[in-house]
Amino acid sequence: MIAFTLNGRAFEIACAEETPLVDVLRGAAALTGTKQVCGAGVCGACSVLVDGEAVVSCLMPVANVAGRAVVTVEGVGAKALHPVQKAFMAEDALQCGFCTPGFIVAATAFHDQWRAAHGTAEPSNEQIGAALSGHLCRCSAYAAIFRAVAAACSGRYDGSDVAAARVDAREKVTGAAIYTVDVQQEGQLEGLVLRSTQAHALVRSLDIAPALRVAGVKAAVSLLGADRTVRYVGQDVAAVAAVDRASALAGLAAIVVTYEAKLAVTTMTGAQDARAPLVYSGWRKSPPNAAEGPLLPMTWKGNRRGPSNAFSLNRSGAKSTLAAAATARDPLLVSSTYHCAGQSHSCFEPHAAVARFEGDRVVVHASSQAAQYLAGRIKSETGASDVRVHSEYVGGGFGSKVGMGAETRAALALAKAAGRPVRVALDRAEELSVTGHRPETSLKVQLLADNGGALKALSIETTSNAGVAVNSTVSALARLMYKADAKDLVDWDVVTNMPPGSPFRAPGGPTLCFALEQAIDEAALRLKQDPIAVRAGWDDDPNRARLYTWAQSLEVWKRRGDAGRETGRYRRGVGVAAGNWLYFSQAGSEVSLRVEKGRLIAATGAQDMGQGARTVLADAVARAFDLPREAVAVEIGRSDLPPGPMAAGSRSTATIVPAAMAAADKLKARLRATVRGGVGDNAPWSETIANAPDMAISAERPADRTAIQADLKNPLKEVGMIGSVFDWMLRRFAHVTTGRGLAGAVQIAEVEVDTWLGKTRVTRFWSGLTIGKPQVPKLALSQAEGSIIQGIGYALYEAREHDVRSGHMLSAGLEDYRIPGIADTPEMVVHFDELGFEHVAGGGIGIGEIATVPVAAAVANAMHNALGVRFHESPIRPDRVIAALARKGSA
Repeated sequence: MIAFTLNGRAFEIACAEETPLVDVLRGAAALTGTKQVCGAGVCGACSVLVDGEAVVSCLMPVANVAGRAVVTVEGVGAKALHPVQKAFMAEDALQCGFCTPGFIVAATAFHDQWRAAHGTAEPSNEQIGAALSGHLCRCSAYAAIFRAVAAACSGRYDGSDVAAARVDAREKVTGAAIYTVDVQQEGQLEGLVLRSTQAHALVRSLDIAPALRVAGVKAAVSLLGADRTVRYVGQDVAAVAAVDRASALAGLAAIVVTYEAKLAVTTMTGAQDARAPLVYSGWRKSPPNAAEGPLLPMTWKGNRRGPSNAFSLNRSGAKSTLAAAATARDPLLVSSTYHCAGQSHSCFEPHAAVARFEGDRVVVHASSQAAQYLAGRIKSETGASDVRVHSEYVGGGFGSKVGMGAETRAALALAKAAGRPVRVALDRAEELSVTGHRPETSLKVQLLADNGGALKALSIETTSNAGVAVNSTVSALARLMYKADAKDLVDWDVVTNMPPGSPFRAPGGPTLCFALEQAIDEAALRLKQDPIAVRAGWDDDPNRARLYTWAQSLEVWKRRGDAGRETGRYRRGVGVAAGNWLYFSQAGSEVSLRVEKGRLIAATGAQDMGQGARTVLADAVARAFDLPREAVAVEIGRSDLPPGPMAAGSRSTATIVPAAMAAADKLKARLRATVRGGVGDNAPWSETIANAPDMAISAERPADRTAIQADLKNPLKEVGMIGSVFDWMLRRFAHVTTGRGLAGAVQIAEVEVDTWLGKTRVTRFWSGLTIGKPQVPKLALSQAEGSIIQGIGYALYEAREHDVRSGHMLSAGLEDYRIPGIADTPEMVVHFDELGFEHVAGGGIGIGEIATVPVAAAVANAMHNALGVRFHESPIRPDRVIAALARKGSA
């Protein structure tokens, strides 16, 4: 028996002394505000206070807290919100909220110690960063966290009132928000998946019966496909459900699997060898789709699929022009090959599902970006007529939680077999291995400008490795930016015996920009022109034209020197990059508004994984009725709500705001006709709603105000017939409408490179964005800042690493897979150009993807400016910096 004080009350438990404290808190104590993410003391999400000091509870044996005082996030604000909690709410120092409890706990300890020693003096970012250095946020809300902690320490949130930036902020800062991994139902079992140890094999036999004889195991199922073939290490083979995790692990160990090993290939280079073993054999191949768009038919040759070149423009002209320039050794011909490593989503809430069967109804809680889409998939695969999916709180997704994952299939199969609710939640090694990733990509870029500075020809040939998945689109995106006489744009897929890739925040965009924007900078050097001026001359988008003017006006750009001018150990440089992204909305989406007991409630089947859909919807409705945001209740994240957009493709804002405005107009008309003496007497809407009988209306997202013009100026249709066909396919198969106009970004990075150690630090960053009018400015700023930091991670740190012989992931923990930390946060300036989308109801579109597209390229160009050397591989690790400087020195 181990006894301690928990949130001010006596607590006692009988358990093994070595049991991690986090397991006791989340289990027996049912305090799910403490989150389990890395299990290695790296991320800080499980932090609690022990005798006033912040500690990570995943590494703390419960015996170590015997007789001591433990405080979780639930205890921090139990009587009244702590100033840190209020500051996080007001400054929007959170997004998905999954890591927030750990930050709150650690920041509370820092705040209390700081105030005791320094009063209301404001700490520096360096002091705050040192205190929170053991904490990670995948949404990258670090800039706002700095602002919040500094403000709390200075006493600005000592009062009782606080205006929260998000409608769900209080739940997230107090640990009250319930995510899928927090769901606990009566009789719930713990499910675990048995994964392949082979990179490529035929499963000759699978005996799950021994698992059923293990004490505590209640169900065991096979997850093998019809061909009984595994094609990567980690592929799901079977699953068990038991009364606890220990019993489930014992059940997995009892399963007997016999493999007939096949030759495997785990690298992109090896897969393209003529003698390479085939990942898929036969003519009928059914690989997973690594993209959000429809899977188009392509030809195969060995492990290569493609080419996809439909978005080219005058291919033969581009080929002949570039070949002639190469023969003539034209100094304006830029030709380089780039390589970008795979990038893991690393959502902090793991992929998880809790399934139960209630007669003919199936109820699933899932960490999903698309609850209604998932419900449809479950109906299709199980034959159930009534499926309810709940995704009220989602701890990050970034594209990896759009489809139906193996965790959901396993939970469904086990729940049906056991006759009890089953939770399947992946651990961090599984999360970093098998849940998707931005594909590894090789890009060969050639571009030629004429002596007058115009772009004559562009060629980009991309080869992407999404493991066993296909349909990566990178080169094709270059059709939509920079005008040229001819473009040869080719995309290839190469399949390997590695886990499948999946869409990741602006799929293909950061990868394309890393190569293309560096090539454009190189062209500007050869033309002896300003790199921004070259881009402005080649780019005919009127929205980005304003951003180029803004960027050129910045003092940091005016003072930028020549590449490689600096000497000494620390060298600074400034670089620019630009990008664009399509503006999507989801066809058929609705927002319903109802008056219920004098309260206004807005509902739609959207998801909020940190981008702020709840708040955007509440804000749009509140503005329409001239109400405070708190007066509007919001329901999202359930499949039984009116059809709403999935949280993907930056479509949420551009879908729900116009629908909400249309619904508000309809409800106003109904209220005018129903409530006597209300609006007619110029009574405020709050009074009218309070006196109204219960009623409900719904409205679909309306077409753009200038529908015909919008259709004619659809950027995909402007490409020609293939663009029109692709636009039709997006509408038909993905239910996505491509709107008029392109979101745009022009970004400038300032870096400092330590030439002795090879380390690069982004010191300042400017991001100019054309996404129309931000619906909730503070949330838009958070999204933009988080996107910058994620882009810095792509540029400098993040890479999936595996054993090339066995196919096992090596970067399977947060101690091995490096994502940006709070100390990696640069000073950031975000400039929103609010024009260009007046044709969209509400005046604005999504931001999450466009804000990250050019970041890595801007960093790479800044490093070239600092050092005078070009980096062709990402991430730009210290060893690559040292090697490049050595080559430059010996040249």
